Amino acid sequence: MSGDRHESLEEIDLATVVATKYWHVIDGGRVQCDLCPRYCKLKEGQRGLCFVRGNLNGTIVSTTYGRSSGYCVDPIEKKPLNHFLPGTPVLSFGTAGCNLSCKFCQNWDISKSREFDTLADHASPEAIAQAAVDTGSRSVAYTYNDPVIFHEYAIDVAKACRERGIKSVAVTAGYVCEEPMREFYQYMDAANVDLKAFTDEFYHKLSGGHLQPVLDTLKYLKHETDVWLELTTLLIPGKNDSDKELNEMTRWVAGELGPDVPMHFSAFHPDYKMLDIPSTPSSTLTRAREIAINNGVHYAYTGNVHDKSGESTYCHHCGEMLIGRDWYVLSEWGLDANGGCKKCGARCAGVFEESPGDWGAKRMPVRLAK
Repeated sequence: MSGDRHESLEEIDLATVVATKYWHVIDGGRVQCDLCPRYCKLKEGQRGLCFVRGNLNGTIVSTTYGRSSGYCVDPIEKKPLNHFLPGTPVLSFGTAGCNLSCKFCQNWDISKSREFDTLADHASPEAIAQAAVDTGSRSVAYTYNDPVIFHEYAIDVAKACRERGIKSVAVTAGYVCEEPMREFYQYMDAANVDLKAFTDEFYHKLSGGHLQPVLDTLKYLKHETDVWLELTTLLIPGKNDSDKELNEMTRWVAGELGPDVPMHFSAFHPDYKMLDIPSTPSSTLTRAREIAINNGVHYAYTGNVHDKSGESTYCHHCGEMLIGRDWYVLSEWGLDANGGCKKCGARCAGVFEESPGDWGAKRMPVRLAK
């Protein structure tokens, strides 16, 4: 899919412009961006649909390197990741723009921003990695908007983090081409991928994309990397919440990715261009969770609602509660030092330590000096 509306690169800050490598020259002086399956074809001075990559002097550049919409220390469960270092803090940040055009975007003020004032903070990769150390964060999350579009910046931050023993977490829609995908995930330790629906019609009409590239990303992550993987689906009433679609999705996950990939079903609230759709009832999330478990998914969760039963982790073998959760606060801890169930010994899939973190539900904004 090529971009059909392209804005100008006028008044960019050259200090935040960096060269990129996933593009090639096509006809008529245009260049094609090969970072994601939109394949935007751009004339000199035009931006891609993501708004932050464009044609400058016959090459594709990234225009927001080193600038962020803000930094905050969150619980890792908020990403959401329930099986990756539970209870620990994660330093989260994003930039502006997005390579999809979801009409239901819950972070539209950032991902759909056309104002560089949104990018309030400037920080080098080294400064972000050091901030993670200074705040006691165990990982850095590339989130709020999709790290696919700040590919170069995210990789450089991840490299700096790795040097300091800090993990990297991608929160992404997984809409990316194969070569940049393979480069990007060399530097990630965990990912939560937004599987928006299980029909191409939904992706095309409501997100401006296609389903298959996302499925390809998921299969790559599960079968060709050591990246810890979890999935999130925002259930929108009447759009992607039918029993038929949930059955097809969860059977595909259990069959193609395996039963140990956790699935999170979260609640939609009216926002952006879908203000006429009602909020998702908690009963829909519970139904989706039950369908997933019945189809062989070992770990399924409800999100954006207060539901301790649906938020907690249970042993897939004996049913014992392994990790109790009340919103983002951990309570019960039924894992042994090896990540096994204390009752029956069955191993719980994930990245665990002997004991959980105690960050709780705190949210701590962070300002990084220029």
